[in-house]
Amino acid sequence: MKIRAAVLEEMGRAPPYAASRPLTIAEVDLAPPGPGEVLVKIAAAGLCHSDLSVIDGSRPRPTPMVLGHEASAIVVETGAGVDEFVKDDHAILVFVPNCGHCAPCSIGRPALCEPAAAANGAGSLVSGARRLSRAGSPLHHHLGVAGFAEYATVSRRSLVKIDKDVALELAALFGCAVLTGVGAIVNTAKVSAGSTVAIVGLGGVGLAALLGAVAAGAGRILAVDVADDKLRFASDLGATDVFSAADADAVEKVREATRGGVEVALEFAGSIAALSLAYAITRRGGQTVTAGLPAPTAMLSIPAVSLVAEERTLKGSYIGAAVPSRDLPRYLSLFQRGRLPVDRLLTHRLQLDELNEGFDRLREGRAIRQVVQFR
Repeated sequence: MKIRAAVLEEMGRAPPYAASRPLTIAEVDLAPPGPGEVLVKIAAAGLCHSDLSVIDGSRPRPTPMVLGHEASAIVVETGAGVDEFVKDDHAILVFVPNCGHCAPCSIGRPALCEPAAAANGAGSLVSGARRLSRAGSPLHHHLGVAGFAEYATVSRRSLVKIDKDVALELAALFGCAVLTGVGAIVNTAKVSAGSTVAIVGLGGVGLAALLGAVAAGAGRILAVDVADDKLRFASDLGATDVFSAADADAVEKVREATRGGVEVALEFAGSIAALSLAYAITRRGGQTVTAGLPAPTAMLSIPAVSLVAEERTLKGSYIGAAVPSRDLPRYLSLFQRGRLPVDRLLTHRLQLDELNEGFDRLREGRAIRQVVQFR
């Protein structure tokens, strides 16, 4: 079938993207679902820094590629062997499918699925297939989703069914921002009631984590960012203290305010400076969690002795250490009960033709979460 999609022609075009147009809105061909696959109509797709990092080349991916990995959709057709979905089901797309039998999957850690990681790096579905093409030449799928398109063919393992009473434009945000941010709080850091938590980096994922910390009952939540408007917004969402990362004395001020540092510091900015700050404001015996994705060549330097002498923990959290089929229904339930107000993170609604301008807005920090709407 013929569909309209946003194709990243090449990485590294100079901003502003409204002028350089790294994303071409083009008519492409989408093949029907093969065995174990599902054809879906995309309802909404969010703009994330993980997309931006492919556009600017800091996280290399094969091109040309149909971008987009945070999306909600409606099932149109199922391939052979798919019996858990039927036409018109609503679903959230998950950008790390899982094979169910590799070493990480076998111990309940599907976020680290090895075949999925290989497929995502290659720009294919987890089966190795590519269902997108243009003028007879294959196009790559972004993280098995390729959500900046009217329709997508995806692995059954990339879908989680949801109730039809959840607004699809908001459901899209759960596929990355919420799954990653809230998951870092509850699955990786295991934040408990009354604990002292710092959120470093207040983009969509960091602010979702802040909402998760509030829902988890953290006693004190410190928000840290370079942007004053994001610090004000963090206060509105439940942060008890805010600190400017642009302040040369930020680390000392946080440590003084918390009598030695926070129990848990979580970093979502994807920069070494932010991660270093997060580690520096973590107290003795505390843990630092990073869910940001810096360039593959970026290196972190810390005093190695602090890991032992201060019993410190430094952990990574990918896609919130999620089990999506378990976690997404839980997070949606919290949202429906008013305990996880994800709707407050949605700042802009776009059409497909406005994507380049939307990524300028994201790059300049003028948006929290934006979604492209298809219905």
